[in-house]
Amino acid sequence: MIDSRVKFRHLQTFVEVARQKSVMKAAELLHVSQPAVTKTIRELEQVLDVSVFERDGRGIKITRYGEVFLRHAGAALTALRQGLDSVSQEQFADAPPIRIGALPTVSSRIMPRAMELFLKEGTRSRVKIVTGENAVLLEQLRVGDLDLVVGRLAGAEKMAGFSFEHLYSEQVVFAVRAGHPLLDGRQSPFAGFANYTVLMPTRGSIIRPVVENFLIANGVSSLPNQIETVSDSFGRAFLRTSDAIWIISNGVVADDVADGRLALLPVDTGETKGPVGLTMRADAVPSAPQSILMQTIREAAGEVSGKP
Repeated sequence: MIDSRVKFRHLQTFVEVARQKSVMKAAELLHVSQPAVTKTIRELEQVLDVSVFERDGRGIKITRYGEVFLRHAGAALTALRQGLDSVSQEQFADAPPIRIGALPTVSSRIMPRAMELFLKEGTRSRVKIVTGENAVLLEQLRVGDLDLVVGRLAGAEKMAGFSFEHLYSEQVVFAVRAGHPLLDGRQSPFAGFANYTVLMPTRGSIIRPVVENFLIANGVSSLPNQIETVSDSFGRAFLRTSDAIWIISNGVVADDVADGRLALLPVDTGETKGPVGLTMRADAVPSAPQSILMQTIREAAGEVSGKP
């Protein structure tokens, strides 16, 4: 039997503090005072009889018990949102919305085709596509703000409570403007890295460790001139006006390379390949429109990767 002392505000506040890792930020987003957030968390801890957060330096971090409760609290909020959406949408003869998180490479290469196929199904479902770093998207999935993430497979410690379906593998490439000096083949591209600005994946991105290890293995221990970014629009614009080197997933620049706007340095990056696929909460049950969208994503990924 559900403890009647647990209220919606307890779940909402707990999930928001867990997502923001900050009482202050959670209070701002919930439009309540910090003492009110603290009081609500303490009430929840009294009901659960365990601590769900603990101090971590000047901030806070979720406890082991909090991690366990978060999976269920996020699922509960998601179920409630879906119920409210279903009632609301029923009034307008429309289907519930589907919230998808996608890495930049997926947003530019997979999702346009997937949405083209999905719209032909006539489900009338509204779809929201959010693009960002893998870690951020997985956190939003965990707390129920997303229904599905299409991105790289995260480390085992980040996949607790999730299921993953492999779609294809993708590697990192080194993109430059057409006519870049390093394309003439006179020297190893790695030998000239120090002379150019390098656009690197951010430290929070899932491919950053892969890139760092690859560079070290090829004799590049430091990059004196680097910019951290996961913005594909910035990367394209910056390469058009500079001799920068953009280290990015192949899917982000595949079309630019195909039409000659960008070129790839002659570097064998096969060892940077990583699995890309569908990540969901393990306890989630897809709606009919969501299942259809997942299938169109599979088909679009198959077209891009050349798989049947």
